[in-house]
Amino acid sequence: MIVGKFGEIGELIFEIDLITADGESFPVEALLDTGFTTGWLALDIQDVQTLGWSKIDSEVIMQMARGEDLFDLYEGKVVLDGQEVHHSCFSWCRYS
Repeated sequence: MIVGKFGEIGELIFEIDLITADGESFPVEALLDTGFTTGWLALDIQDVQTLGWSKIDSEVIMQMARGEDLFDLYEGKVVLDGQEVHHSCFSWCRYS
């Protein structure tokens, strides 16, 4: 069972581990947003680059709260509740 906590406005926060391409583990707090996406993990581009995750797609249009925007998609490993899984994430990039 995943153990987490509720934030100031009722959001669910729990710990996951992000695994670098070299196998190093970094624990981080994640926020579960059930109304945002269908299973994506959102990370800053500098975090994705530090992890060494592989880009799997570029300039993908995704619907956000304030309209559509373009994102790059990456794939990496995440440990959730003691289970290591391959997971896709997206990172926002400015395309102009």
